[in-house]
Amino acid sequence: MCLIDTHTHIYDHQFSLDRHDTIQRALDAGVKMMLLPNVDASTIAPMLDLHEHYPDCTRVMMGLQPEEVKEDYKAVLSMMEKELERNIYIGVGEVGLDFYWDATFERQQLNAFETQLDWAKQLGLPLSIHCRNAFDKMVRILEKKQDGGLRGIMHCFTGTAEEAKVYLELGFHLGLGGVTTYKNCGVKDFLPNLPLDKIVLETDAPYLAPVPCRGKRNEPAYLIHTAQHLAEILQMPLENFAAATAANAKALFKL
Repeated sequence: MCLIDTHTHIYDHQFSLDRHDTIQRALDAGVKMMLLPNVDASTIAPMLDLHEHYPDCTRVMMGLQPEEVKEDYKAVLSMMEKELERNIYIGVGEVGLDFYWDATFERQQLNAFETQLDWAKQLGLPLSIHCRNAFDKMVRILEKKQDGGLRGIMHCFTGTAEEAKVYLELGFHLGLGGVTTYKNCGVKDFLPNLPLDKIVLETDAPYLAPVPCRGKRNEPAYLIHTAQHLAEILQMPLENFAAATAANAKALFKL
């Protein structure tokens, strides 16, 4: 079986004591590839170090996560834009909008997001997009920028059927992770109506572990629980669902 974790932060300090074992557990569980989105300036070095040690089963993306957009965001983006010239990155991410805790830097987030969308179009790279408490603003920007050159994943999608329809019509895939196994997540109600070729799997490790691991530190090996849960809803063999979502990720990121 082949699973692909399209969004995992296993370079995070929470894995500093067992990073090798974490990767081995993932491989043993059938997770053959782990895609690493960047967060901010401080995460670039540990992310690249991890990829250097595990080049066969990891790939890297470059971007500034919206919660990390501060007053100095233009300088950070300038550095990241130069970093993208190294041509080792398979995507632009993690980017997006997040006004859940704080909207202090809303203007800066909006500008940073548009800038990074432009990078993706210029470089022909897919995006990993984070959206929390920002759907309307997100859609307005994507509608303005989408000229056929934008593609990617709406990371950690937990929205409504109507929101899924909007993102799909804009040409994006939906990244489904551990939250879809939670009792109050409504995605399961309309999952059978989603096009299978637009679904990819993710963990967002170390966050949002699926049932039955909820409350623990998440890791790529737990992707099997999310895959099993969704395959059961779709009444598909797990191996078929894993193969389909892996094929979607491979095509999107040209793996």
